Amino acid sequence: MTRPRATLLAAVVVIAVVCLGWVLWRIRPKAHGPATTASTSVVAAASGDSDDPSPTIVYAHNIRLLKGPDFRVYIRWISGEMLRTRPQVTPSFDDPDSFVLQIRKGVIRANIGDIANYLNLSSPSDAPLKNISIAPDGDQLKIHGTAHKIIPIPVEIEGQLSSTPDGRVQFHVAKISALKIPVKGLLGSFHIELSDLVHTTNIPGVQVAGDDISFDTQKVLPPPHIHGQLTSLKVKPPDIEAIYGNAPNDDAELAKWHNFLRLEGGTLDFGKLTMRHVDLTLIDASQDPWFDLDLVNYQAQIVNGTTRMTAQAGLEIFMPDVDEKAPAKVAQGITLEWLKNRNRSLPPDVRVSK
Repeated sequence: MTRPRATLLAAVVVIAVVCLGWVLWRIRPKAHGPATTASTSVVAAASGDSDDPSPTIVYAHNIRLLKGPDFRVYIRWISGEMLRTRPQVTPSFDDPDSFVLQIRKGVIRANIGDIANYLNLSSPSDAPLKNISIAPDGDQLKIHGTAHKIIPIPVEIEGQLSSTPDGRVQFHVAKISALKIPVKGLLGSFHIELSDLVHTTNIPGVQVAGDDISFDTQKVLPPPHIHGQLTSLKVKPPDIEAIYGNAPNDDAELAKWHNFLRLEGGTLDFGKLTMRHVDLTLIDASQDPWFDLDLVNYQAQIVNGTTRMTAQAGLEIFMPDVDEKAPAKVAQGITLEWLKNRNRSLPPDVRVSK
C-alpha cells in the first residue's frame, strides 16, 4: 500500500472511532436519570421492602387482654381495626404503643376492683386522694378514699358513669361526703372542692368541670389503647361494661364462641417476623371462659403452643394461657452443630413422621 493511501485510511479510522465514542457518550445512562431510577425500583420491589400501610381488620371473642402489668380488660367481642399510631412504624405486638384498636362494634368489660387497684398503683405520689376503693350501688358507683387536707379525711363520692360524644368516659358526681357529713360542692369547714380531690395537673387524660370528671382512656390507661364510639356505659357488678356502636350483647350466645383473636390485611410485626397481607389467628388452647393474652409475654405463649400454616399461607397459633402450668417446650433454636450430625435426636416438641 502506498504511503498516501495508508495515511488516508488511518485518518478515516480515527474519525470513525471519535464518532463512535461521541455517540456512546450521548446515549450513556445519566447518574440520576430514568434508567437508574427504574433499576432502583426493581431492586426495591424484588427485596420486598414495600410495606402495606392499610389497617389490619380485627375480630375477637372472649379475650382477657393484659394492658401493662397492672390492668386488664375483658373483650367479650369486638369488630374493628388495628391502626398505626405513627405512619412510618409498622404495628408490632412487641410495641403496644405502635397501634390503637379502633372499635366499630363490640362489648368490653373492666373489673371494678381492677380499676381501683390500678388507680392506687398508678397515681402520683402527690395525688390528693389515696387508698381508693370503688363499690357498685345500683347503676351508680361509690368511690371511697382518703383526702389529705391538714388532716386525713375519709371521703365518699357518689356518681354515675356516661360516655361523651368524643369517646371519653364521664363520671357525674351526685354527692360528696366527708366524715359522714353530706355536702355538695364544698366539704363543710374543710373547704375541699371536687378539684381538690382530683388534680388534673398530675393525672394526664383527666379533666374536672363543675361536678363532672372526664377520663381519656387513651391517656389514663396503658397500651394497647382502645378507641371507638361509645354507645353506653353500664355498671354490671363486678364489672363496668362498655358497648361500642350499638353492638348486640346476647351473653348466652356469645359464650358459645371459641376464644380467639383474628387479624386480616395490612402489615404486622411480631418477634423477628413481619407478616404482610396479614392472615393470623390466635386461638385459646384451654377450655377456660377467657383467653389470656399478654402482649408482654406473648412469645412464651406461642412457644408453649402449636403453630401451623394454612393452605392460604396464613398462620393459626393455638396458645395456652399466660399462667399455664404445663411444662414449657424447648424454647432455644437448633444450632449449627446439631445440623452437622443427623444422628442427634429431634427436639422433644417435634412430631416424628413414621
